[in-house]
Amino acid sequence: MYILFTGAPGSRWSSVAEGIYRSPDIDQTDADNRNTYRNGVVKHQGAYFDPGMEFENEVTEWDKPFSGSGKRIIKSHTFAHKLNKIKKFGYPIVMVYRNDIECFKWWNDAGGFDITYPNYKNFFQNQDIMWLNIQAENRDIMRFVKDNAEKVISPVDNVDLCRALEITFPDTKGKIQNYSQKDIKVYLYK
Repeated sequence: MYILFTGAPGSRWSSVAEGIYRSPDIDQTDADNRNTYRNGVVKHQGAYFDPGMEFENEVTEWDKPFSGSGKRIIKSHTFAHKLNKIKKFGYPIVMVYRNDIECFKWWNDAGGFDITYPNYKNFFQNQDIMWLNIQAENRDIMRFVKDNAEKVISPVDNVDLCRALEITFPDTKGKIQNYSQKDIKVYLYK
């Protein structure tokens, strides 16, 4: 079983994934040697699946970084462009939205092209291409949410998201991640 994740760079989608990642129901073996911290602000944990990165965003790649058991979180920015295709797999899809300007600003504040994992330089190449990709990914996510409104819910926090995904809430020492306080919107297609 997979949980598919997408969001534009800077949408804080990695923090949404992190908010459920430590659930005992999640296979965390993809985190080996793939954690990146930037100034204590951003944490990229586990494998990322995108063109030019370590793993492509194709179903044949999804199991490669894992060796354990449990539900596997598959994170890909470019899933945003394939939502109608991947919904046919029947897995839950978590989509994180934040407005374009805030995404671009946060992505740069968090390290931009200077972070070491995942590697954004190969696919996104430069600031202009990154800006265009953020806009396109957000547009495609919101179009999918609108077109599939009857099957999309909006969890308000990581407890609500765990409940909707039918996974155990992780031991986070009581830390609840309220999405509106982070200026993000989370959508779940089930």
